[in-house]
Amino acid sequence: MIRPATPEDVPAILGMIRDLAEYEKEPDKVETTEGRLREALFGAAPSVFCHLAHEDDGEVAGFALWFVSYSTWLGRHGIHLEDLFVRPAHRSRGHGGRLLAELARICAERGYGRLEWSVLDWNAPAIEVYRALGAVPLDDWVPYRLAGPALERLAARGGPPPAGGV
Repeated sequence: MIRPATPEDVPAILGMIRDLAEYEKEPDKVETTEGRLREALFGAAPSVFCHLAHEDDGEVAGFALWFVSYSTWLGRHGIHLEDLFVRPAHRSRGHGGRLLAELARICAERGYGRLEWSVLDWNAPAIEVYRALGAVPLDDWVPYRLAGPALERLAARGGPPPAGGV
């Protein structure tokens, strides 16, 4: 069963975020809190959304946390999947595929043009699933991230770039 998350699910979602960070070998990188998640997902102006996969007994098996993106080339919105995680005990039961199918259904229903996400290059099991679904890697696009002190420096700099470039 796939369903939208509710405020009562926030502790389980945070637990799975921590489990995902552990799986991705960066358990100390999780800074979010139940309060931050609750505000982002269920505050006055939700900016992210979450769907959960459940087992028949009601246990949360996995989650997909996503937000709406926009393509200037398509002139349409899309979905950016931030995190997809299925607990190890629940893998190989189709939960990940059903979560992706639900996001694809939302895209189709809303007229969105894309469903996109990133995957670590060493995560062969996930890559295999994604390719089996028809997803293709964007080999000529390289993701970049500006965070922490570098983000703060750029924000503080403001104004035009220094002479000679950025």
